[in-house]
Amino acid sequence: MIDGRKLLDRLRGLQTRLVSDLRERIDAQPEVEAGLRAEWQRARETGRIGQTYADWREDEIAQATVHWVLACVFLRFIEDNGLVERPWLSGATRHQRDLAQDRHDEFFRARPLDSDRDYLLACFEDAARLPGMGGLFDRTHNPLWRLSLSGDGAVALLRFWQQVNPDTGELDHDFRCEPLDTRFLGDLYQDLSEPVRKKYALLQTPEFVEEFILDRTLTPALAEVGYREIRLIDPTCGSGHFLLGAFRRLFDLWAANEPARNLPDLAQRALDAVYGVDINPYAVAIARFRLTMAAIVAAGIGRLADAPDFQVRIAVGDSLLHGRRFNALDLGGEAENLAGAGFGHAYATEDLEAVNRILGQRYHAVVGNPPYITVKDPALNGLYRGLYKDTCHMKYSLVAPFTERFFDLAVDAGDQRPAGYVGLIVADSFMKREFGKKLIENFLPRVDLTHVIATSGAYIPGHGTPTVILFGRNRRPLESVVRTVMGIKGEPATPDDPAKGLVWTAILEQLERAGSVGEFVSVSDVPRGVFGRHPWSIGGGGAADLREFLDSHTTLLRSRLHEIGFGCIISEEEAFQQSTVERISTDSALWRDLVVGDTVRDWGLGRLDPILFPYTSDITLIEESRLSHRLWWSRTLLGNRRDFGNQTYFQAGRPWWEYHQIPIRRNQLPLSITFADIATHNHFVLDRGGKVFNRTAPVIKLPAGATEDDHLALLGLLNSSTACFWLKQVCHNKGSTVDQHGARQRTAPFEDFYAFNGTKVQEFPLVDPPPTDLASQLDTLARELAECLPAAVLADAKAKTPGPSADSSGGSDDQG
Repeated sequence: MIDGRKLLDRLRGLQTRLVSDLRERIDAQPEVEAGLRAEWQRARETGRIGQTYADWREDEIAQATVHWVLACVFLRFIEDNGLVERPWLSGATRHQRDLAQDRHDEFFRARPLDSDRDYLLACFEDAARLPGMGGLFDRTHNPLWRLSLSGDGAVALLRFWQQVNPDTGELDHDFRCEPLDTRFLGDLYQDLSEPVRKKYALLQTPEFVEEFILDRTLTPALAEVGYREIRLIDPTCGSGHFLLGAFRRLFDLWAANEPARNLPDLAQRALDAVYGVDINPYAVAIARFRLTMAAIVAAGIGRLADAPDFQVRIAVGDSLLHGRRFNALDLGGEAENLAGAGFGHAYATEDLEAVNRILGQRYHAVVGNPPYITVKDPALNGLYRGLYKDTCHMKYSLVAPFTERFFDLAVDAGDQRPAGYVGLIVADSFMKREFGKKLIENFLPRVDLTHVIATSGAYIPGHGTPTVILFGRNRRPLESVVRTVMGIKGEPATPDDPAKGLVWTAILEQLERAGSVGEFVSVSDVPRGVFGRHPWSIGGGGAADLREFLDSHTTLLRSRLHEIGFGCIISEEEAFQQSTVERISTDSALWRDLVVGDTVRDWGLGRLDPILFPYTSDITLIEESRLSHRLWWSRTLLGNRRDFGNQTYFQAGRPWWEYHQIPIRRNQLPLSITFADIATHNHFVLDRGGKVFNRTAPVIKLPAGATEDDHLALLGLLNSSTACFWLKQVCHNKGSTVDQHGARQRTAPFEDFYAFNGTKVQEFPLVDPPPTDLASQLDTLARELAECLPAAVLADAKAKTPGPSADSSGGSDDQG
């Protein structure tokens, strides 16, 4: 049995070596380099990519390296489990290893001038001729044929699979399993390549979550259209968990209803109903292999030579770009044309014909776990934004356009045709962060959203991000309510079996019981109109009702403030900090205390580190001559910062020594209320002037003429437990700790961190009279406490100690 964790750990080291090998080999092959650059240029010309060639090439190298590794994994799995008579690499038994060595020796007797690279490629060609294996080693789209290892790199790869434990005499990695269990490939998919994992946000869906979603999409769809007509797609299929689960269910239905058919035919019928697309080529390779092995097992086949050429309906492509846009709502311009034919560009790893065929039809069930990331590439970001105008908003997460695309791919209701079912698990960030406003207010009201299930408190391995499960149908809303599972309390400890976690069990047991209230969740039929307004608040145990009551107070904070937002954005902040430049200057007039959000706690500002402030008190930039000799060492760094037009400061003619952004009026008013933008609780503090607030410590400014008591009155409200409750209902919960399995885990709600952004804070409902006296007392106590802390005592003592003059070029190492 394969030890997946051990295999993954050792493959990572090999992967690093092979990446370097591929990079060097490409550098030595001008024709390969030219081909890569031409492919990158075509992508640039279509507007699909804005990434530099160097970065794009590194991604291609990482992908190709993984394909070389996976190709060998597939061969080892096939040969170890006896699916071929003559192994290529090794095989689990001594006899198999001898046969593999004979094959290797025979190859080099016939081709003595070749290398192990040529031998491995010959093995892949041989395997591709076996039934069902052609798609795995496709010469047209698999990058291993285009980006090949050196002979030495191939030797290292081949020897890795032949390593024997000297203590046991057995191979280090044994892939034998009964039945053919390919679950370990999910771990390789997710964790083998760190650059690829980050780029595509690789994340496998646990089986119990996949089964839950299939129960509420595929099962009712089957009841309506039958097993002969059903079609299911996962447009973000990854390593194929949803597709495997659907295949097993469909095969069992075919076998139960048509027992006279032979098993291979039944397996192909089930495969014909399951479709998948993914943008990551090696994810598709894994999903294709896993489905093929599942069909082999279902058909009862012991040798690949005896199998039919199983056809698997999975393709590499971008589900957001390729294929038809069926709903194509008010796209306009060039996007209008994409609605019918799909995006015309394809990378070498993508089969445009196949992906357009898959995404050119609609499905009775659309399921998946789309990526939670934002798109870093500006060109691709803009392309998605233009195509999905109803859901892409501000700095959007891919959750937004993929939610629209999932419904778009579901069969629409009409002419006695039942609407398709949609089920997806997504990051819940859209519910409260500003980018989700369009998705919630423009798109979701147009489809039949049937269930909103908060899973942020459940223990889901691999999911370090709080999640929510959405169910719906591609039709106009029918019911006036949405079945909603609302979280009350998170999982208290890591469960031995995540499928039996307390929160997950509560969800399963209470989902069909509207009005039920348990320890961990409550279930309600919430009026649909609530889900047409951003943000969503689905706290259980009466939390949503209390929030509605608070919102009935119509006097909002924004009606009483002058402005709210960041104090400044410095960019390359370290260059201005005293720890960097104190040896050069001790001119006190140029220094201010820097306030960062992490230290704004409990009515106080915490530790304050000095920072060079190149402005006068009225926020006029100080002349270069006064600063250049103090910051000259960092002039190149600061001058090469990027401006808003993507020019450097030097190119744009900006003073290289200024902050990136500093709102003048906001910094001229002395009194400020600052707060921590990321924290477990609401922390608001009154500052009386003379400090610098970076972007993690936004400031609230009241109108000119507001008194200190006016600020304290507001401070008391903002630091109240009521404000804490309200802010947690409307601000994004970023989660808490992540355990060794990548799951979000907490033992109490106070461990959750929230994003307290100014847009939400300014909507806080106010009441009169405010607790001014209490706020004044707490503020006074906090200041008295701060004066007694060691840093303040040392700073006071230092101030009373004679030292070098202000214009001295020296400085003390003592920072106080």
